[in-house]
Amino acid sequence: MTNTAKTIAPTLRALLEGFIDYAGLFPPAKLPLDQALSNYSRYQNSEHSWMLRWFVVGGAEAEKVPGSYDGALSILADSEQPRAATIESTTLIQSSRPTYVEVGRDALAQLDGVKEKHAFAKIRTGGVKAEAFPSPAEVAAFIEACAARRLPFKATAGLHHPVRSEQPLTYEKDSPRAVMHGFINVLMAAAFAWRGDKDIEPIIAETDPGAFSFGERACWRDRCLTLDEIKDARQNFVHSVGSCSFEEPVHDLRALGWL
Repeated sequence: MTNTAKTIAPTLRALLEGFIDYAGLFPPAKLPLDQALSNYSRYQNSEHSWMLRWFVVGGAEAEKVPGSYDGALSILADSEQPRAATIESTTLIQSSRPTYVEVGRDALAQLDGVKEKHAFAKIRTGGVKAEAFPSPAEVAAFIEACAARRLPFKATAGLHHPVRSEQPLTYEKDSPRAVMHGFINVLMAAAFAWRGDKDIEPIIAETDPGAFSFGERACWRDRCLTLDEIKDARQNFVHSVGSCSFEEPVHDLRALGWL
């Protein structure tokens, strides 16, 4: 373990271990494949590599990815992908690999079929337009529905920042702004839901970073989780967050004094 890692609160490290699936190819970053792959390799060798999981790529572009990345790819496709660590799909498919099936915010009944197929769920938590962001109530409803079914999930899009806040939606100078969900909010709310807690919407809606604290326990206001509860939720419930930026989450976590 590095000296840097030793300074991080144990519950925060457990919450963020391998939580980012790097999606630099996708909006708003939309990087060329070579640049995104170069970034991923650099992040794998950085001091914060422990927060990184898979490289997200579309099925067509996956053919252009060197074989050295096999087993580290999360491929967006509606068919089996032999090179993938995981598959992300918009429909139920037959696959020998872990598959995340995207479910609409107004179609939670589809989670039953996802569970029956031994797949995982996926929620889209944002985009490059304000209307792409589900409300805190909708995010909470999805997480609670997954928890009730003991169904693991991942979240993707619009989760570049730790705590819910107003942010630019793209990297353009004149970008429109909107309130974006925070990945700390989502991860913590999921961990509480996995434990069996109800009423997680206020955690999703929280905009004050000071409401969260990390030490031997991870807390939102006066509700706390143990280290073992955090590890259990991350391993068995909330698997990862797709983000087109790795550096932005690291920068923001540092700015909060959490890294």
